[in-house]
Amino acid sequence: MSTKAELACVYSALILVDDDVAVTGEKIQTILKAANVDIEPYWPGLFAKALEGVNVKELITNIGSGVGAAPAPGAAAAVAPASAEAAPAKEKKKEEEEEEGSDDDMGFGLFD
Repeated sequence: MSTKAELACVYSALILVDDDVAVTGEKIQTILKAANVDIEPYWPGLFAKALEGVNVKELITNIGSGVGAAPAPGAAAAVAPASAEAAPAKEKKKEEEEEEGSDDDMGFGLFD
């Protein structure tokens, strides 16, 4: 039942966003009534609260691009070679140290 309710609220919110209408619990409920979808009364308000302050159109259009403040691909490639060489050596040393004495540090082994 909850999957149906979630899906109905998502579609209602997308309809509102597509029409450039503010997403509110009342408007989601109105669309659901018009579509003759019966859900628990808390779902529309829950979705409206979750989408508060979110630009849904931008979220949908940037789904595959990795949303966030990432540097440009060229800038990342320029910085990566210098730091990529130093980082693996440090990581290998840490992993080897952890593997050597992991059980000894606790004072017991697996079969003690």
